[in-house]
Amino acid sequence: MPGHRRKRLGEVLRERKRLKAEDLDQALGDQETDGSALLGELLLQRGFVGKEDLVSALEEVTRFRYVDARFATVEKAVLKLVPQAVAERYVVLPLVREGRHMVAVMAEPQNLKSLDDLRFIAGIEVEPRLGFRSEIEEAIKRCYAELETGAEASAPSPPVPFIDQVDTSNMQFFTAGSSERSKAAMEEFEAELRNEKTPAVRLVSAILSAAATKKASDIHIEPQPLGTVVRIRVDGVLRELTHVPLEFTSFLVSRIKILSDMDISERRVPQDGRFLVQIGDSHLDLRVSTLPTHSGEKVVMRLLDPGASRVGFEKLGLSPENAAALGQVLSAPQGMLLVTGPTGSGKSTTLYAALNMLRSPSVNIITVEDPIEYRVEDINQVQVNPKAGLTFAGCLRSMLRQDPNIIMVGEIRDQETAEIALQAAQTGHLVLSTLHTNDSIAAITRMLDLSVPAFMIAASVTAVVAQRLVRKLCGCRDVASMPEEYAARLLAAGIVDFGGNAYVPVGCAECDNSGYKGRVGIYELLLLDEQIRSAIRSGARDEEIRNLARSGGMRLMQEDALEKVKQGITTMEEVLRVVPFDNAVTVRCRNCGRALAPAFLFCPYCGAGTRQVAAPIARKRAEGVLT
Repeated sequence: MPGHRRKRLGEVLRERKRLKAEDLDQALGDQETDGSALLGELLLQRGFVGKEDLVSALEEVTRFRYVDARFATVEKAVLKLVPQAVAERYVVLPLVREGRHMVAVMAEPQNLKSLDDLRFIAGIEVEPRLGFRSEIEEAIKRCYAELETGAEASAPSPPVPFIDQVDTSNMQFFTAGSSERSKAAMEEFEAELRNEKTPAVRLVSAILSAAATKKASDIHIEPQPLGTVVRIRVDGVLRELTHVPLEFTSFLVSRIKILSDMDISERRVPQDGRFLVQIGDSHLDLRVSTLPTHSGEKVVMRLLDPGASRVGFEKLGLSPENAAALGQVLSAPQGMLLVTGPTGSGKSTTLYAALNMLRSPSVNIITVEDPIEYRVEDINQVQVNPKAGLTFAGCLRSMLRQDPNIIMVGEIRDQETAEIALQAAQTGHLVLSTLHTNDSIAAITRMLDLSVPAFMIAASVTAVVAQRLVRKLCGCRDVASMPEEYAARLLAAGIVDFGGNAYVPVGCAECDNSGYKGRVGIYELLLLDEQIRSAIRSGARDEEIRNLARSGGMRLMQEDALEKVKQGITTMEEVLRVVPFDNAVTVRCRNCGRALAPAFLFCPYCGAGTRQVAAPIARKRAEGVLT
């Protein structure tokens, strides 16, 4: 955040519990004796910290990406821009030229004077990377020696220690295709993995195993000029997993494409595929997508765990009241339930949880999805295929002739699909679907924007669930005094029974030092009663419908989020990162608890004064709860 002091290396390592205080003091003392020594390298030389932990901390402190100069690809032409004497003096190794920039690895990439001198000498802008002095010096000697003799400045064959750090012995792969070519390719892959002869095969297995162990939802393989970065999305946040040397990139991508039954000879167009993997007792369905980029093919693999859909509403994060209300909506013989939120907010998981609750031998459930995310027993699932003329609207028409009790539409995208789904909800079917909107009220507006008549929406829609996902605090959480801003937000949401403390993330090995582990849903449930239906028919604005819903007891998503902050499930920072708060939380009367406009000085329901935010804060400060 602006104005915040940037942390020092020792601070970061201490916070992550990777360095003892006495070891840090000793290294700082040694640094004072040898003024030219860098703290990070002293810590590494003395064995006070591991290289991986040190690199991660240095990248956070310096904001520069680390490159091992010994194994980096070096262009012969770019070496000529910087004389060897200059490279040795500034401990810098030029790597490649990218347009008007020269990428160079430096021991001190944050040294502005060195950067200015290099820019002047090379006559080109410098884009620095972080490296260790000893590694850079070793690479300088080898690369400039090769330049003098006319040999290519090529890096030695790099080790991939990541392969040996991950256990891949309990992995088994399965093809999702039925072709003989797919089966033969899978058998060849498994044979090579067992023989441990091909590093690329072992690398694919190690990446998948590590991602599954860390409960990642996605794997990103991103080729870059200096090698390939593998990142994983854990609890909605991307983090780096490993670096793959440039030499292995094409083999790595080819192996994944073979597993996914893609055309490995085609690199100019995006491709999609899938395969299955079993790791121990768990099964994963992997959806694979490739995208041609300037530096090579980028691969994204989505890891789908079939067990994730077999959970109850309360485990997803719904309050007991909302879970019970949603259960009543789903027990109705007809109507429509809409689940809304942005991409990655857990809408599909909520819908599958509902389907698992509803599935029964006596009920005919049909879904139309794009794509089918989870395979569910006793449910008929249809995959959309626009190229074959199989659209959402077309599937819906056919499904209605299949005697369904319950219909699930993956997403309502157009007027035709919306109208068919709403008509089905009126004619004795229970319809479940999703929309992309910010909150539950906006779902009504979105349907109107699709030119769906207001009377049809009012007659068909039973409930709307809006949701987001926030990270949960790990068990290593700590307690700190609550900032006044947090207290004000809790009070504005009608939460007054909180103490003076708040839970904060710490970080441990269990949560990869992030302080968070797992995610929980933040929900808003809009139940359409007769008042709200009448308002929709009469063309009421969003704010009018919201006020009617609030007076009927609806809790806003923001209030649900703040309740989870109070309970210590998540933090205020995490909630503010995910949930929009602009003018969202309505002021409540401290006497009767009814929702009021922020400008009201007195509650029109009970007559009590409405200074309920400032007064409780002042009272809690007087009690010594707030400082």
